[in-house]
Amino acid sequence: MKFGTSGLRGLVTDLEGRASALYTTAFARHLLEAGLAKPGDPVLVGRDFRASSPRIAATCIGALQRAGLNAIDCGAIPTPALALYGMKLSAAGLMITGSHIPDDRNGIKFYRADGEIDKQDEIRITAIAGVMADEKIDDTPGEAPDRHAEAEALFVERNAMLLAPDALVGLSVGVYQHSTVARDLFVQVLEKLGAQVVPLGRSERFIPVDTEAVSAETIALLQGWAPQYHLDAIVSADGDGDRPLVADEKGQPLRGDLLGLITANFLYAQVVATPVTSNSRIEAAGDYTVVRTKVGSPFVIAAMQAAAKDGKTAIVGFEANGGTLTGSDFTVSGGTLQALPTRDSFLPALATLSLLANAKQPLSRIVADYPLAFAAADRLENFPVETSAALMAHLRASDDNLSAFLAPIGSVTAKSDIDGLRVTLEDGRIIHLRPSGNAPEMRCYVEAPDERAASELLDQGLDLIRRWAAERNR
Repeated sequence: MKFGTSGLRGLVTDLEGRASALYTTAFARHLLEAGLAKPGDPVLVGRDFRASSPRIAATCIGALQRAGLNAIDCGAIPTPALALYGMKLSAAGLMITGSHIPDDRNGIKFYRADGEIDKQDEIRITAIAGVMADEKIDDTPGEAPDRHAEAEALFVERNAMLLAPDALVGLSVGVYQHSTVARDLFVQVLEKLGAQVVPLGRSERFIPVDTEAVSAETIALLQGWAPQYHLDAIVSADGDGDRPLVADEKGQPLRGDLLGLITANFLYAQVVATPVTSNSRIEAAGDYTVVRTKVGSPFVIAAMQAAAKDGKTAIVGFEANGGTLTGSDFTVSGGTLQALPTRDSFLPALATLSLLANAKQPLSRIVADYPLAFAAADRLENFPVETSAALMAHLRASDDNLSAFLAPIGSVTAKSDIDGLRVTLEDGRIIHLRPSGNAPEMRCYVEAPDERAASELLDQGLDLIRRWAAERNR
């Protein structure tokens, strides 16, 4: 098991039982040793709808209880809702989720009482787990008091106050429910704000929806539903509800970094923290200061914390997947929106729908006016971690290696190695190669002058990766 860009991830067969009990116990010991919790303090446990999540959650509850902490069962709930409830109770938490990756994998996200753990916490938890590796680990499942309804109600209240009552009257909004834990809460919140809501595609089987690289199958569903039900927009989220998916009246998904940008403008942000994978024109698209980070919410959170420490206010963070974080409080229609430094799908979705309701124009026309470069992203799934590591080592070894690799598509004029390799070609196009931090996947992000050119560059980039891997494995 290892930590990726957001939490601990691995195959269900590796995570169930001993491993989940081991890392939960290591987390509990870290909380107690670091003074982040006292014996008997509450620790929340939430989960997504994966088949394995209830079993892993029960194992974690048992481990927390044996470690001397008071587990609270929050059931199937969005990650940002769990984090919000934890901040209200001053309680740490665990979220059992693999986010957008397939059902044969799962993970655990860890929270302190003040929000997500950081990289130093991850290092310490890993070290404690390493010391315990040879110990006999009790993985007996446990049961805990159920606070699911209370946690959900708090989250609904938070989101309903973002906009004025009846702010979305006149909008017809589809909710692609699939298997996201956000599915029913989206319906509740949107109806509270006056929208006509059409639930779509509910599934009792887990469906991995990646909002950063929306599949052709998902796009086909969205493009079928939008005209069929005369929808102004469709909203959804990934498995644990911390990454948004918003599609326009044609069923075309909006890019995640565009949703983050819309949210930053909606909140009148003064500081924006976002990874290098977000659109290169974010800096010129609003009146704020931009801080670029590595990929992953811990890095975005660290940048927001640094800005707050420097006395900055109105701080927003977002990732290319659309997950949006707030690093300071904001004044909104219903009062004060408390800072929530973890990814959230509801805030960007509602900010976009508010823009739509006020503009009185189709969403596709509204977003066309945003001065962003045309971008595209996709990934090669089931791409061995060893192969992606070997490719990145090869490309970093020398400029000649990088130039030769990219020669079929263009000449290199500049590169950035903040997270993966982000290369600017002589004609201004951008290609960014990066191994996933959460799964055996190789990701490719591109920018180009128009949509067709971006699609072509993305296909070329993925093909170069496939060919290199095939040559290496001969």
